[in-house]
Order: sequence, then structure tokens, then C-alpha cells
Amino acid sequence: MSNTAKKIFPNTTALAEQVRIWQAEGKKVVFTNGCFDILHLGHVDYLEKAAQLGNKLVVGVNTDASVKKLKGNHRPINNEYARCRVLAALAFTDAIILFDEDTPLQLIQTLLPDVLVKGADYKVENIVGADVVLSRGGEVKTIEFVEGYSTTNIIAKMKTP
Repeated sequence: MSNTAKKIFPNTTALAEQVRIWQAEGKKVVFTNGCFDILHLGHVDYLEKAAQLGNKLVVGVNTDASVKKLKGNHRPINNEYARCRVLAALAFTDAIILFDEDTPLQLIQTLLPDVLVKGADYKVENIVGADVVLSRGGEVKTIEFVEGYSTTNIIAKMKTP
């Protein structure tokens, strides 16, 4: 198994055990989530900034089925295995986990990260799982996006002759 593949956790239980170990070692665990369909500068910038908010970055990745529900039948462009492997290859990611639910609430409730991160297009009070993290004394942060970079824009450019 490659080093990047080792970052991809097979189930929530295994990842929760790892998160508890990191936290017992005094490490601050950061959690974020998304589809990360076509990895681009905006994603890399966002994830790098998220990683800087703690010691370990855990990324929840929507399964193919949940991406279809969120984005439509034409998505995802890259399957869940490919998306996870690419994210795992980033030096600043520490753990990758797939989730199939509409939101990562169940995952957040199980992992109990120290920091929850979403894009600045969200208000803290509207971030799923914010109440769980805040009730434990954790932090909820938002990160500005790099303007002009989105998977939707990239797909639109590819379709324009």
C-alpha cells in the first residue's frame, strides 16, 4: 500500500480511533469536507490554510452517490477513489474519509474534531456540526476562497469552444 493510500481510512471507526490518539498526544485536529471533484488552486489554497489551523487535517469527501445528489447526474467528473488518492497525496492532509450522507454531521459527531472549517461563503451559525464542535470548546473557522477558481467554472470553460 502506498503512503498516500494509507491516509485513506476504510471506515469512521478506524479514523475516530486515530483522531483520539492524535488528540491524546496533544495535537489539534482540523476537519473539513467537500466534493473536491477536479482539484484546483482554490482547493489547494483552502486545504493548506485549513491545515495551518491545527496539527492534523482530516478531510471528509462526498461519495460519488452524494456528489450526484448535490451536483447533478453529470458529476462527479472523477470517481471517489481518484478524488481521495489525489487529496491524500497533498503533504498537508493527514486523513481522508468518504461519507455518503447529505451532510458530514454524523462524521463530525463521531470524530469530534478540535477545529471545524468551511469556506467563507458559510456563516459560522449555518455550518453543519458547528454546535457539536463549539460545545466541546472547539473552534469553527471560515476561509476565503481564491477568486475565480471553482470546479463549476473549470467545467464551463472546458465546454466553451
